[in-house]
Amino acid sequence: MDFVEIVILVCAIAQPDHCEDKHLQFAWRNSLRQCAMAAQPYIAQRIGDRSQWTAKELDCEYQPARDKADATAQRIRA
Repeated sequence: MDFVEIVILVCAIAQPDHCEDKHLQFAWRNSLRQCAMAAQPYIAQRIGDRSQWTAKELDCEYQPARDKADATAQRIRA
């Protein structure tokens, strides 16, 4: 099972020039394109819970091998 990172660019509604990247990590077995499509409803719900932010961009990326090793080590320790 691979781990992907969903990277979301969110911007403050009151200050559209104030933007931040948010990173969410998930176990994922399908393609990155499928990840981006499947993540949209989840992101919409999450942004809906934080009405001061709006999502501008969404991307899915495979985590580097080092991050995978770290995640495996954390699961083993848990």
